[in-house]
Amino acid sequence: MTDMPVFGAGIWHFATYKDRYATDGYGDPVTLIEQIDRAGAVGDLSVVDLNWPFAGYDGTLDEVKAALQRNNLKAIAITPEIYTRDFVKGSFTNPDPGVRKQAMELLHQATELAKELGCSYVKLWPGQDGWDYPFQVDYHDIWNLALDGLKELVSAHPDINFVIEYKPREPRVKIIFPNVARTLLGIEKIGLPNLGILLDFGHSLYGQETPADAAQLAIDYNRLFAIDVNDNMKGWDDDMVVGSVHLVETFEFFHTLRKNNWEGVWQLDQFPFREDSVEAAKQAIRFLKAVHHALDVLDDDALAAAQASHDALAAQRLVQKVLLSSMSEIA
Repeated sequence: MTDMPVFGAGIWHFATYKDRYATDGYGDPVTLIEQIDRAGAVGDLSVVDLNWPFAGYDGTLDEVKAALQRNNLKAIAITPEIYTRDFVKGSFTNPDPGVRKQAMELLHQATELAKELGCSYVKLWPGQDGWDYPFQVDYHDIWNLALDGLKELVSAHPDINFVIEYKPREPRVKIIFPNVARTLLGIEKIGLPNLGILLDFGHSLYGQETPADAAQLAIDYNRLFAIDVNDNMKGWDDDMVVGSVHLVETFEFFHTLRKNNWEGVWQLDQFPFREDSVEAAKQAIRFLKAVHHALDVLDDDALAAAQASHDALAAQRLVQKVLLSSMSEIA
C-alpha cells in the first residue's frame, strides 16, 4: 500500500460565510486564530492556505506562527486578496495604472510573507480580472495587461512558485483565466518555470471540463503545481464537501494524478455554509482516504485494457467495485 497523501485546506473553510441573502452571516464571526484552531481540530490536516491581508486580524505574525505550531500545521500557500472592493475592475487588468500598482504592491507583500512562512507557492485568483458585457473591454489589451503583470511579479521572485487558479466566472461574468487551456496558453507565453496552475476540481466541473482531462493536460505541460478539491452541481461553484455528488469523476481525477506520479497536497476548498466546518473537513478526508485505498487496489492492467478498447462498461465495473468497497471499509 502506498503512503497516505498530505491533506490540507484553505483556512476560509473554517470561517463564517456570508452571501447576498444572509448578509449578517451564517454564524458568529470567527477570528483567524480560531480558524487555525478549528483546522487543527480536524486531526488529519497538515497544511493550510492563508489569505492575505489577514481580514479582521489585529494580532502579530508571531501569534499566527504560534497558532500554526500548536496545531501541528504549516502554511502551504498565501492567497493575496486581489478580488476585493479595491479591485472591482480588476487587479492585473484594471484600467487605472494606480490600482494596478496597488495590486502589484499587495502581491509583492504577500509573496514576502509566503517566503517568511516557508510556503510552497503563492496562489493567484484574479476573480475580478475580466469583463461583464460585450464591448466593455479591449480583449487584446487586457490579455496583455494580465500577462505583463504576471511576468513582472513572477520574474521578481524566482525562488518561489506561483499558481493561477482558473475559474469560468464569478465575481466577473467572464474571468480572463476561465479554463485549463487558456490558462496554459498564457503561462506558456510568459515562459517562466515557477508559474503553474492550481486546478480547482469544482471550477473544472463548473466550467464543463472533465477534471481528469484538465489535470492530464496541465501535467503534460509540467504545470500542475497544486489542486483544490470540493464538489458542486455543475451549475455553480457550490464548494460542497468533496465526494458528495461526483464520486466517479473525483476518483478518475485522482487516478489521473496517481497514474502520472503527481504527489502534491490533497487540499480542501469547501464552504460549509450550514454544516459544522470541522465535521465537513473530517467527512471529506474520510472519503479521500477511501479514494486513496481504492487507487491502491484498482486493477490498473485491467483498466488499461478496457480503456484501450474504449469499453466503458468494463471500466465502470472495475471502478465501482473498488471505490464502493473502499468507502465501506474506511467508513
